[in-house]
Amino acid sequence: MSILERFRLDGATALVTGGAQGIGNAFAHALAEAGAKVAVVDIDTEAAANAAGELSDAGYETIAIGADVTDEEQVAAMVRKVVETWGVLTIAVNNAGIGVWSDGMEMEFEQWRSVLKLNLDAVYLCCREEAKVMRGASYGKIINTASMSAHISNTPQKQVAYNASKAGVLHLTRSLAAEWAPHGIRVNSISPGYTRTALVDQLLETPEGKSMLPNWLDKIPLARMATTDDLQGAVCYLAAPVSDYMTGADLLIDGGYCCW
Repeated sequence: MSILERFRLDGATALVTGGAQGIGNAFAHALAEAGAKVAVVDIDTEAAANAAGELSDAGYETIAIGADVTDEEQVAAMVRKVVETWGVLTIAVNNAGIGVWSDGMEMEFEQWRSVLKLNLDAVYLCCREEAKVMRGASYGKIINTASMSAHISNTPQKQVAYNASKAGVLHLTRSLAAEWAPHGIRVNSISPGYTRTALVDQLLETPEGKSMLPNWLDKIPLARMATTDDLQGAVCYLAAPVSDYMTGADLLIDGGYCCW
């Protein structure tokens, strides 16, 4: 195949968790535009249906799945739905997550657990069920959304639970990559830096958010936050045959923030 053909995803099937909005939605659109059939997964079933509808209206083959990815049975049902619909699962993007700002000394343990449950436990549950299907085909691409916060401790906000959870995703990715390579399953991650999404824009309208933005921008060599478009090339690269020799890797897309 030519180099451009090796970037194509024709014939592939994909699922994206947290796919109804923000980064996940951008990933879903990118994979569809590259040729994959895409299942949009979200805990908000109506939002998933709306996002899938946008893809369908644009001429792409898609389904919507409502699922709480912290629930083992729902994760298994999510994967089963994709296989029942298209016969195979080629690409899985585990993107659902949550960010919380809370003082490490004052944070309630329940809040800590809720962040770890979605950001780390759920990623493991998804990887496990996705891999069971991919093992049968001796091929698959699992892509986890980590964060630059897996590499550094952000300032000035206090987000110890988020940082710890994303560091866990990073090492989970590496560990599973090594373990599952004999089955033809590649496991990689993407670590976005500060990214403009609708939720982040709402945060930046608060007094706390407004006070932090200049600090963030001052530490980004490219002097701007990412857009979701800036992340789409990475997910397509990791999903496509062109990256078949890559596993256990993390693509850090942070405008140079971690260069300092």
